[in-house]
Amino acid sequence: MQKIFYPVLFALLCHVTPVQAFDFNPLGYIKDAVEAVAEDRSSADIGKDVKIKASIVSTITDKMGSDVISVSTDVYEQDVMLSGMVETNKQKQQAGSLAKSVKGVKKVYNEVIVHKKTEKDKGAVEGFVDDTVIEKKINALLLEGKGVNVTNFRWRSVGGHVFLFGRALSKTELNRAIKIVKGIKGVSKVTSRVKVKSK
Repeated sequence: MQKIFYPVLFALLCHVTPVQAFDFNPLGYIKDAVEAVAEDRSSADIGKDVKIKASIVSTITDKMGSDVISVSTDVYEQDVMLSGMVETNKQKQQAGSLAKSVKGVKKVYNEVIVHKKTEKDKGAVEGFVDDTVIEKKINALLLEGKGVNVTNFRWRSVGGHVFLFGRALSKTELNRAIKIVKGIKGVSKVTSRVKVKSK
């Protein structure tokens, strides 16, 4: 296990630049490394994802600046899922195009939600707290869920709309994960971009 963990952790820490720290909590990278140990794939494949994620974050932030504070990037087996919130369709499309331009990216799921500034209500801060709570509940419940390999899943909640990403080893596992997430208080919708692929 250590043979896989330390190279991955080293790669993750080497790719956390000040630009990325602006967009991500560096501890999240370490969490990814810990979970990666239990994943059903090679350290080389995980390393590719790490590099792609770092490149996308850097590219989007450099080109779009503060416009993408609310955009998150998840990468699994070189597929990319963008999520979060921006104010215009142009910003959403630009983020997607920049992600596609990064070397090694196979496919991009642009799930960024367009929410105009004039439409934002007074509960915006509360909404962020709710999403954080939802994501923590997803983590806890999927860990407890029998037949769900949580380390192969990624998830983001945006205003109660949950986006699932990653890989399920069977359709049964995916359906079980979706059912668990749908049962969480505050979840209004679940969109799955999880691919079903056995070992």
